[in-house]
Amino acid sequence: MLRVFQALFATLMMAFLILPIVAILPLAFTDSIFLNYPIDAYSLRWFEELGRSAQWSASIVNSLIIGSGATALSVVLGTLAALALRGRAIPFPDVVRTIFLLPMVVPAVVLGVGLQISLARIGLSSTYLGVIVSHTVLCVPFVIVSVSTALQGIDRTTERAAASLGASPATVFRRVTLPLAMPGVVTGAVFAFATSLDEVVLTLFVAGPNQRTLARQMFSSIRENISPAVAAAALLLIVGTLLLAGLAAFLRRRPA
Repeated sequence: MLRVFQALFATLMMAFLILPIVAILPLAFTDSIFLNYPIDAYSLRWFEELGRSAQWSASIVNSLIIGSGATALSVVLGTLAALALRGRAIPFPDVVRTIFLLPMVVPAVVLGVGLQISLARIGLSSTYLGVIVSHTVLCVPFVIVSVSTALQGIDRTTERAAASLGASPATVFRRVTLPLAMPGVVTGAVFAFATSLDEVVLTLFVAGPNQRTLARQMFSSIRENISPAVAAAALLLIVGTLLLAGLAAFLRRRPA
């Protein structure tokens, strides 16, 4: 009986999380100009709208550019930070770890105002580099958590054995540590890219007209004119995220 209740509770929780997403996605294929049910006719007109509209097309390209840049930068910085925290080479590592994770809990509005002021002082306000740096601030904590978890599962004697055979620290990292920690690195990269794609509030503060991302374009469209094109863009975001998650799972299962 307990197992039945557990299965029922798990099913209800999954429905609670998934049903809002499932409810909006079919509207991406409606032929109507309104977001409403029932759907009288199905069409791909709103996906064609994403390709024809200069604003939507530019926002998709901007999201890919900014997301890729933020992911690459956060993976490098987050991996290095995780390695430093693992080796206890810095004083008060727990305090430093908490500081690294602060962007995950600080309100996005507070972070956006602070980054806007900081970027304006160094001349990076309303630039691609400024938006990439801002998104990196949000993405680095996810990489640190993921890579730190992977590093905890590595037997230190393996690295010591490689060092005892004459391998330099750089060689040990490249040939032993990094391959073993690669699942965590890949997972962190997926979370970082998904976080960058989904970020709206921070982008509103630091991005200019030329750096309008897909999430920001969706937010603006909802405020100005609710269109099924928003549902089509949401479907693209969800499918893209699922593909990235599938790629990460494949890379993690593939033998080194």
